[in-house]
Amino acid sequence: MTTESVPVRGSVPALALAPAPAPESAPVPVVLAGARGHGRRHLDNIRRLQRQNRVRLAGICELTPLGADEIPEGLGAPAQSADLGALLDTTGAAVVVLCTPIPTHTDLALTAAARGVHVLLEKPPAPSFAEYRRLADGVRQAGVACQIGFQSLGSHAVPAVRRLIAEGAIGEVTGAGGAGAWARDEAYYRRAPWAGRRRLGGTDVVDGVLTNPLAHITATALALLATTGADDVTGVETELWRANAIESDDTSCARLTTARGPVTVAATLCAEHPGEPYVMVHGTSGRITFWYKQDRVLLQRAGHGPQEFRHGRTDLLENLLAHLATGARLLVPPETTGGFMRLVEAVRTGPEPAALPAGAWRTAPGGHRRTVPGVDGLVTAAADTLSLYSELGAAWARPKEATLG
Repeated sequence: MTTESVPVRGSVPALALAPAPAPESAPVPVVLAGARGHGRRHLDNIRRLQRQNRVRLAGICELTPLGADEIPEGLGAPAQSADLGALLDTTGAAVVVLCTPIPTHTDLALTAAARGVHVLLEKPPAPSFAEYRRLADGVRQAGVACQIGFQSLGSHAVPAVRRLIAEGAIGEVTGAGGAGAWARDEAYYRRAPWAGRRRLGGTDVVDGVLTNPLAHITATALALLATTGADDVTGVETELWRANAIESDDTSCARLTTARGPVTVAATLCAEHPGEPYVMVHGTSGRITFWYKQDRVLLQRAGHGPQEFRHGRTDLLENLLAHLATGARLLVPPETTGGFMRLVEAVRTGPEPAALPAGAWRTAPGGHRRTVPGVDGLVTAAADTLSLYSELGAAWARPKEATLG
């Protein structure tokens, strides 16, 4: 996608560029940038909200225009262009949803901000801490709202778990662990030129298991501990590995140092038996497990039987619309992803992911994906004990690397 070179006018008073919120009866014009692949989910969500007269799909930004058969029924014939700036100008969009390659996030978000257009930006917000700061500073100076697409942070379970912690349900918090055991076939890494890359043409991408497909684990763990800011994370240790023939990592773990205790996250895309990812908050007298894709919480504590809770969820685009219409609190502004970006920066600047020894992985039946025997148990143990792979005795894991992103 192309963008015009439009300066962000930081000297303009806050909100001077931002359009006034539309009346509740008038649908908000929205442009979607990146409508294929994962963007299809955003297209379907926009259709849902358009049926409620909340939004109107004004345009689609893609390098190759969508065919009529790619646009869900009921969305009409939105304007299409490969130039986001021109499309925003011609459609008069008030909101843009950005679901584009990671290296484009900051430039496209600032292209929108310079026009007073509010932004819902897919995670991760940027491929480096410097780009993240440029993004956060730019949207703030432009006076527009920016929501980062960590959908798990729209779960009503997040404030509910924080209340349980504040009430002392599990005693003093000692840390949090996160586990994600997923499986992706080799075609996953051929879906786009940037897939599975650390860099592309000299530009940072950082498309690793911890920073993109299972990024929600770290962001959610930090949110549960109320340590989401950049200054809340004071150290990062990483162990990055790859079973697939890619540049980035697919089987990794990291430990972040916070004032509420360590946050250890472990993830793989080479699971033998894929399962639901979760975050576990440890305390001196119990623990809370949150399966964030299911909005399900399990409370286990001394002297009580286990208690399970189901929660609702607020869609992040709906929250952005409510913020513009009524001033509702934005759930995931850029400032709340600074701690997560410390991890991204540590992965970006850390040693290149090491290839697992040939004997440490196998080709699954069908021949289309690789698995790492025993990795499912390692991921679980890391979340349970707040330990890294090397500390759990994985034969292929070298000692951790300590950095601060």
